[in-house]
Amino acid sequence: MSMAIEPQPAESDRAESQRAEFLRDARAGLSAEPRTLPGKYLWDAIGSDLFDCICHTRDYYPTRREMALLPEVALAVAADVGPGATVVEFGSGASRKIRTLLDALDRPAAYIAVDISGDYLAEAIRRLAPDYPQVAMQAICADYAKPFTLPLPAGGGPVLGFFPGTSIGNFTPAEAGAFLARARDALGDCLFLVGADPTVDPDILRVAYGGADGLMDAFHRNILVRMNRELGAEFDTDAFAQAVRLCDAPFRVEAHLVAQRATTARLDGTDFAFASGDSIRTDTSHKYTPEAFAALATANGWTPVRHWAGAEGGFSLHLLRG
Repeated sequence: MSMAIEPQPAESDRAESQRAEFLRDARAGLSAEPRTLPGKYLWDAIGSDLFDCICHTRDYYPTRREMALLPEVALAVAADVGPGATVVEFGSGASRKIRTLLDALDRPAAYIAVDISGDYLAEAIRRLAPDYPQVAMQAICADYAKPFTLPLPAGGGPVLGFFPGTSIGNFTPAEAGAFLARARDALGDCLFLVGADPTVDPDILRVAYGGADGLMDAFHRNILVRMNRELGAEFDTDAFAQAVRLCDAPFRVEAHLVAQRATTARLDGTDFAFASGDSIRTDTSHKYTPEAFAALATANGWTPVRHWAGAEGGFSLHLLRG
């Protein structure tokens, strides 16, 4: 078994740099109109665990439909990519979906997992690695919304990128295009399997993004808990509740933390007043028809090869060639 955790700066230096960036982003977001906190800060270890639980609920359809579709897709992708591939997964989280790909591929050589939650990622890879002793594994803690270098094997060989779930929708269309362009540069000549969601049914979306047995509320409110813990902020977390808003032009689902009563939060010496009904946007999920996603990919350096849609609809997987 070969496993490596990508070297990082000294832990104290890395933690302080991350805290300073978090503080800058939080101050800027709370001072903006509308108020927004970057969704990437949802993904600490607690948030990652909560979302993993959400993915197992009946309400949250994307994971259920993706996992039903992925075995069929994996066999077709394996035939296209060939033996000895290096697989790079962006936003790997618990590294569960990758098992379906690794099982289908012909003698995969390496797996590189990229995620922003370093401790959660490292633990996921430690659980995964023993089941694939012939696959060299690396865990890279990085914000894939920014440029970074991938440690692809020097000897070449086929490369398969993997961006599962509906994470492409968390970007604005312009940001999604920029991500696809960066991924094209980082992965080189490769195939890239990307998930996208075309669902526009309001009832399905409100249940999926606002239900999940109360876990969605806990997931989004955890960002306030995290700010209190890591930034010394003073939020009354019980004063906020998560709400879902459907927006057009472009069509998207927005998650907001809405003040249930007048409250004042404090961050880094500054008070932020909230009237009842004021909100903080914490996440966005843009929806893409297959045609819209293919156009976005083409505009950013990719050639669409094919796409698959589940029998229930509501989720698509797209295979692109770089």
